[in-house]
Amino acid sequence: MSAISIICLIVAVVIAYLFGSINFAIIVTKLFAKKDIRDFGSGNAGMTNVLRTLGKGPAVLTLLGDLSKGILAVLIARLLFTFVAQQPDNFIGEYAAAFCALLGHIFPIFYGFKGGKGILVSAGGLIMLEPIAFLCCLIVFLIFTLITKIVSVGSIACAIAFPIALAVIRNIQHAPQIGLEVLLASLISLLVIFMHRSNIKRLLRGEENSFKKK
Repeated sequence: MSAISIICLIVAVVIAYLFGSINFAIIVTKLFAKKDIRDFGSGNAGMTNVLRTLGKGPAVLTLLGDLSKGILAVLIARLLFTFVAQQPDNFIGEYAAAFCALLGHIFPIFYGFKGGKGILVSAGGLIMLEPIAFLCCLIVFLIFTLITKIVSVGSIACAIAFPIALAVIRNIQHAPQIGLEVLLASLISLLVIFMHRSNIKRLLRGEENSFKKK
């Protein structure tokens, strides 16, 4: 990797982390209710907790904001590698940016390193990395969420589906370095699943909140 590529990578991941650290659940809740979303409901600084605490309007704003973080992180990395490093299609740099945006969302430097679980930020990155895989994951999310009436089940299923869908699509496309790309996608999925460990424990105990308990 050339010196300019390394500089582009560093710039991309730093910007991605800072974008990720802008937590819209916290911002929206403070604007609408003058309180910290982490003090209410599940304590998670994410869209689902905003929905349960404040309703649909603030939840939609949170959703759009979190999606935009993943989209912008990958887009900036793509522009840097294409026009500065002259290395278009540098998927390693783009995945690194998506992963760092996710890290920023989970461990935001602006909010005491206590953020959300990252499903929407990951989805935003996936829209840029592979739109077809994103659609597959969205379908999986909707199916599992609607069947179980539990958002966390859909989120976990979506995270599991991400590297699988990507592997199938890349094989159909006969893309090079499939293994490396799937590995990078798996790291994002594993981090998202790890952040849902408390949900998994509640699911096993039958205590996870569902739409019916709204």
